[in-house]
Amino acid sequence: MITRRAVTAGLATTLIAVSRQGRAQGSDDPQQVLAARSTPMRLRPDTAATADLCTFNGSLSPVVRIKQGEELRLRLENGTSLPLSLHFHGVRGPNASDGVGGLTQDPVAAGGNHEYRFVPPDAGTFLIRPCVLGGSAEPTERGLSGLLVVEERSPPQVDQDIALLVDDWRLDDDGSLAAFEKPGSAAPAGRLGSWLSVNGAATPRRLEAPSGGRLRLRLANACNARAMRLRFDGMKAYVIAVDGQPTSTFEPLHASLPFAPGTRYDLLVDLAQDAGATGAVTALIGDGMPLVEIVTGGDRRPDLPAIAPLPANPKLPDAIRLQSATRKDVVIKGDPKIPGAPWTINGSEGRASGPPLVKVKRGTPVVLALTNQTAYAQPMHLHGHVFRLLHPLDDGWEPYWLDTAQVPENRTVRIAFVADNPGKWLLASTVLERFDAGLWAWIEVT
Repeated sequence: MITRRAVTAGLATTLIAVSRQGRAQGSDDPQQVLAARSTPMRLRPDTAATADLCTFNGSLSPVVRIKQGEELRLRLENGTSLPLSLHFHGVRGPNASDGVGGLTQDPVAAGGNHEYRFVPPDAGTFLIRPCVLGGSAEPTERGLSGLLVVEERSPPQVDQDIALLVDDWRLDDDGSLAAFEKPGSAAPAGRLGSWLSVNGAATPRRLEAPSGGRLRLRLANACNARAMRLRFDGMKAYVIAVDGQPTSTFEPLHASLPFAPGTRYDLLVDLAQDAGATGAVTALIGDGMPLVEIVTGGDRRPDLPAIAPLPANPKLPDAIRLQSATRKDVVIKGDPKIPGAPWTINGSEGRASGPPLVKVKRGTPVVLALTNQTAYAQPMHLHGHVFRLLHPLDDGWEPYWLDTAQVPENRTVRIAFVADNPGKWLLASTVLERFDAGLWAWIEVT
């Protein structure tokens, strides 16, 4: 759990210009393109072999940026041999653009293309990932992940706004991509990588910033099955958004944060006043693995305004009427060690042709009790909505919005949301082998 500690509200923030990335060729064209194609690439600098990856526009971890209120026009061009569709993880957009191949759209076949066109309602940091029923793990783990950044109309004043996509890769000793497991009779545990990257490159990523400067770090966990904690060393970090949604600004308890697959944090980081000072974002894996190193230099910059919360995104309810909620128990079962014990939700593997887990009218409050009866932590992502994490006694909620919840093994976690977005929406594992094997259900909002 995240424990918040409020900080002093400050002055109004001012606009910082941030360069756009991911534009289609020709900067006046409002359409952006993600061209997926097979790309042999050497990931580990200490090995000779290339890995048979897939990239967007020839690179890993692209960042697509638009302003809040702008229309996103994004064309997926599928130059791979795999069927694809793109899900915008955390975006409360229209159902037709949710990008679930086999549920909300037809998958894009090899050689085909598809345009996603809608106005994201929220500013924030969101994952872009393949999402095809039964076929999401391989294209994602070959490298097809990116970020959608929807910038506030008046963002906080910072020296740099930096998007950082953390991923892991299962590599053989020579640096080539390890073979993918064939579907079996047992529930797949999930592909855990052996090499960690930031924006597709070796760690730690080095950043240079002015002495006494302030950075905005957008941290996203694109790992398939690796949950971790992050620690912030040599700098003051303040969380301003969780899973893309603004929160009351707080300092992480003990300077660390849980970082499950699918999780995103927006942080403002204040750096030391002295030139040559260092700070780091460290993954608490083993003895600690630095992901990002920040070095200060040059003259000390003038003082910045005090850190203040981001403006709230529109159409988020001030309260959820729990007493009027439709409630549903969601029981997760499965055991990779036992053949014939597949991943299931309420006894069934996910089927688009089956009945919905819940069917409610638009505007209905919903409480889902996610009970994990397995020996594995289960990160579960709700499409098209954001939710509150309820307290164990159902007498309140944590003071931030989420779209992905980590359900510990043999525990129950309750989430509450207002079903205000019409359509068919997945509740699905973010461990994509489990998702491909059926660890998902869908809800319908009419």
